[in-house]
Amino acid sequence: MSTSAEPPAVADDETAPATTPPSSSSRVLIAWTVALAAFVLAADQLTKWWAESALVANAPTIPLVGDLLGIRLIYNPGAALSIASGYTWILTIVVTVVVVFIVRAIGRIGSRGWAVALGLLLGGALGNLVDRLARDPGFARGHVVDFIDYAGFFVGNVADIAVVSAAVLIGLLSLRGIGLDGKRHTDEEPADTVDDPARDDQGDPA
Repeated sequence: MSTSAEPPAVADDETAPATTPPSSSSRVLIAWTVALAAFVLAADQLTKWWAESALVANAPTIPLVGDLLGIRLIYNPGAALSIASGYTWILTIVVTVVVVFIVRAIGRIGSRGWAVALGLLLGGALGNLVDRLARDPGFARGHVVDFIDYAGFFVGNVADIAVVSAAVLIGLLSLRGIGLDGKRHTDEEPADTVDDPARDDQGDPA
């Protein structure tokens, strides 16, 4: 009596899902993102070093553009506008989480706009995080060096400029529907509208 032939065994490496390595364009975008972040970090720390060496803390503002823009050295224990001044260590944790999130997201970049946005955001976040980790009064409680006075409303630094610019750019990309991978959300077809050939072949269940 003959028996039906068993299907040939399939090798494990054929059934395992293949991992797609990053394309050359993705690697270029990642490299540019990291390079921009490093540039922002260096510019932020160098300008802070200049401010500390050239200015006196809490001295009157030196005008640059009338009353609209000036330089004045202060040490900020809080966030922007000196918010949460008594919770410096909490701000340090929050910024650290943001940095980790950005680093994880960089590997999925498929858009030059997002590469610029995340590069600015990462560099700015790292710039202020370095202050909180390395400056007085202690680790994770360091005060951020601010020296750009905006008409007396608040005092910031280069890292703040990078973060605000990144936020504006991210908002514009979101309004245009451009995702992190560079695709427009309007171009993506919903999964339930795609015809399933297997469903057509099987027909209605008995």
